[in-house]
Amino acid sequence: MSAAQPERAAAGGREGLAAGRAASRAASALPVQIDRTSSLPLPVQLAGALREAIDASLVRPGEAVPATRELSRRLGVARGVVVAAYEQLIAEGYLAASQGRGTLVHPDLARTHVEGEDRAVAEVVDAAGPSALDAETTTEQGLRGEASPAPLAPGVPITDGVVGSAWRAAWRMAAADVAVAEVVAPLGDPVLRREISEHLRRMRGTSRAASDVLVTAGTRDGLWLLLTALGTTRGRNLVVGVEDPGLPSLRGAASRAGASIVALPADGEGLDTARLPDGVLDAVIVTPSHQYPLGGSLPLARRRALLAWARRNGVVIIEDDFDSELRYTGTPLPTLAALDDPDTGVVVLLGTFSRTITPALSAGYLLAPAGLRARIEPVRRDLGATVSSVVQSALAGYLSSGALRRHTARMLRRYAARRDLVSERLAGAASVRVRPMDGGLHAVIEFSGAAASARRREAAAVALTEASGLGVQALGRYWQRADRDAGMAGLVIGVGGDDDAAFDAALLRLRAILDEV
Repeated sequence: MSAAQPERAAAGGREGLAAGRAASRAASALPVQIDRTSSLPLPVQLAGALREAIDASLVRPGEAVPATRELSRRLGVARGVVVAAYEQLIAEGYLAASQGRGTLVHPDLARTHVEGEDRAVAEVVDAAGPSALDAETTTEQGLRGEASPAPLAPGVPITDGVVGSAWRAAWRMAAADVAVAEVVAPLGDPVLRREISEHLRRMRGTSRAASDVLVTAGTRDGLWLLLTALGTTRGRNLVVGVEDPGLPSLRGAASRAGASIVALPADGEGLDTARLPDGVLDAVIVTPSHQYPLGGSLPLARRRALLAWARRNGVVIIEDDFDSELRYTGTPLPTLAALDDPDTGVVVLLGTFSRTITPALSAGYLLAPAGLRARIEPVRRDLGATVSSVVQSALAGYLSSGALRRHTARMLRRYAARRDLVSERLAGAASVRVRPMDGGLHAVIEFSGAAASARRREAAAVALTEASGLGVQALGRYWQRADRDAGMAGLVIGVGGDDDAAFDAALLRLRAILDEV
């Protein structure tokens, strides 16, 4: 039976619909790349990429692979290419065509799940004392807040689709199940750690054990925890490299942790790995999947160069994966951590649910290889957990229901519509370029022309947008180096916020300002 036949046989049945939904979710996350410059035929490339994904447990025995039409659409290849690859893998025993369920990873394949993993995670629930830092718990009312953010403020997500039956059920269950006298596990609720591990496998192409996951109160909490652990073991103040341009708040957080900051040049493709210094840094903070603010994705050659440089210099790579799941053009890129060794690696991944769910949750995670985790865990045990048991239990329930994947898919469509609206409203503005947007919660508007003139225009535009309450940021504020590229002047705007009409009105006001300055 060919790979296409089960899809036709499944049409019209409830099992077929379920398989279609599972395939759609898999298609959005499966880390498959096609190299059109390679001499290898496309079906051979695709079959090889799928074999690697299955061998790495990114897709597990019995799970559906994407439907042939869906995967061909995402990869931009003929459907026959996908059918040929699937038929080859069926012949090899990697895949199986199942009546009513579509094409699956063969159920008889040996699983790579380590038997003792669940027990290892459960053992972290020890007799640690109360948390030294209390994170806020959240309710449905916490999503709404007392003050609305500015309509074009960068980093503000769309949250009005979060509260639904799965969200309410998760909170009801958490409130009923968590014991009043329960001590919060310092490394995180074991159930939530397993769910985050599964989330990373499905959504970020990163297959790691749940024991590698620590629950945090978000990116800054994870960064502070890691830098504290590294500083303790090295016995001195750290020297940390940050992308330039980059987020001023991350520079500030690292500085407040006692680190000295070194600006590292970045360009449209992310961190410039050819200009990394040897023998200077203890750690480097990078955004390889979606550089902030320029938006580039670090190419594979630079990723490998960064890993080799870090291993050679004993540098810890801190991967800030702040909004990489919100990629609405093409397939989400796998994390840098996916290329690293789970035992002796150098990459620590920081993630947050503030962008995909809501900032009111104040919850995230840290993913570290065993060697680095051995330094981090004692610090967390000494200080205690930063996220309450109720929040962790509710988040675990929400993740296990699959609601976050469905919510993310809906939000991607809305963010893509916002991106199109930005291009439409700003089209034709004089000496203005909207940089390409593949995903995320912000857009960059670049001013062309002479450098001095562009900087004056940036200052004038920011002053007028502040007076209008738009929340727009100057592009220049994201640079730290005094010798930054003087031609990069412009604005950074957000594409989030719940009110579509207010967003459109703010864009029209911004266009009027751009025409004025």
